[in-house]
Amino acid sequence: MNDSVCKNLIREAIGMLKRSYAPYSSFHVGAALLTKTNKIYTGCNIENATFTPTNCAERTAFFKAVSEGEKDFVAIAVVGGRKGNIIDYCPPCGVCRQVMMEFCDPKKFIIILAKSEEDYCAYTLADILPLGFSAKNIEDE
Repeated sequence: MNDSVCKNLIREAIGMLKRSYAPYSSFHVGAALLTKTNKIYTGCNIENATFTPTNCAERTAFFKAVSEGEKDFVAIAVVGGRKGNIIDYCPPCGVCRQVMMEFCDPKKFIIILAKSEEDYCAYTLADILPLGFSAKNIEDE
């Protein structure tokens, strides 16, 4: 994945911070998901007073894409921080990693964690979810 694609995804993710609904934690997260057809689906975190129904930015982006018929993904950029101030990398939670595992090849799908367009790192899903559980684990032999 080239640098300009990464920077574009990061820019889109940063743009989603302002749409984040985080009145309880004040931790705003934005994500931008790239499909194999080069479409970008964005997401932000959406909190709820009871916390359990809260939805992460990454899952928002995935669910938007899947609801539009997309199921082939290349990469996702994730940014976040208290009050929308990005001071560190913001890795996906375990639930988001599991959703990624449902739709992505863990050895090929790229997760970009960024502080800015210039300061980012990229990992495969396999890097951040070793021994991930997938549909292959429940297939009939």
